[in-house]
Amino acid sequence: MAEQPITPDVAIETAARLLRAAELETNLAMMERLDDLATSWLNMAALLLEKEAV
Repeated sequence: MAEQPITPDVAIETAARLLRAAELETNLAMMERLDDLATSWLNMAALLLEKEAV
């Protein structure tokens, strides 16, 4: 499987996938970790969008 370049859309899709997993998680600690990872991906998307705007 070829690696997909990280674009803002890919970062947002990854964050959405992590948030869906967090919603299904019953372990609170794991839910929080997934939420934190999703936040990191959304921050990455914002940075990539900012870079594209320059």
